[in-house]
Amino acid sequence: MKLRSSMLISSLASTAMQFAFAQSATMTIPKTVEAGQGFTVASVGSGNATLFIVGPGQVLKRDVKLGEPADFPAGMLYSAGRYVALLEVGGAAAQTEVFDVLPVKDVANVNFLARPSRLPVGLHDAITGAVYVFDKYHNLIAAPESVSFELAHPGGAVEKRVAQTHDGAAWAAMDSTSQQGADTFTARVGDISSMRVVEQVPGDPCGLKMSAKQSGQLLDLSTDPVRDCSGNAVPDGTIVTFTEVYHGAQSTVDVPIKRGVAEVSMPIHNGATISVASGVVMGNQIGWGK
Repeated sequence: MKLRSSMLISSLASTAMQFAFAQSATMTIPKTVEAGQGFTVASVGSGNATLFIVGPGQVLKRDVKLGEPADFPAGMLYSAGRYVALLEVGGAAAQTEVFDVLPVKDVANVNFLARPSRLPVGLHDAITGAVYVFDKYHNLIAAPESVSFELAHPGGAVEKRVAQTHDGAAWAAMDSTSQQGADTFTARVGDISSMRVVEQVPGDPCGLKMSAKQSGQLLDLSTDPVRDCSGNAVPDGTIVTFTEVYHGAQSTVDVPIKRGVAEVSMPIHNGATISVASGVVMGNQIGWGK
């Protein structure tokens, strides 16, 4: 019993000494560190200790000598966020400190999303661009940055917007032009830029008009060149519907535009009314034999 008591007293004394020794050890660490930069942890005390640094996706462990600076070279910490530094002496935690790793101030990468990639001409605020700015370690830069958005139209005109990032993101809305073609949409932060292509296609037919000419027992129906309201040629393949109503009956034919016009032949019915439409766009009507 005396031996066990002696061992227990010795163990408790050792533990108390380790605890007291741990309490006497302290460290000093910078409150903020820029991502990728080197830094130094200073300590007070004597003997050996273990330093742990834990943060977003990173864990560092370093054996240190108390009273001597522990240098961490550049590139050791690169993920921005909140970190915890733990100084351990003899298996007991001596001190815990919290510090922040900040993104590099210079923008190295611009992630640019442009939507949609294809749309009709002549729409207000229909093209949107969103930008996210990152440093060279792929950390989102939360500090405000000025972003220039430029939409270059096929005719040479350039539409511009300037926005400030908030928490690393900025966005802008642009008008689609009145001219069909491929626009270049560019987002620029300082010397870093990213470009997307936005294809602008003709809008719905506008001012749809047809004419009729008799050919034997048939009526040859033909549209004028089909264009949108800005004068762009509506693409071949667009469906045009011809409808003939006569004596309570109705006949309908869908025809794709070919070489800019739609053509069809329909039987002649005296007193018939012929109309033309494309989608929801109505054209003119022709009364035959009235």
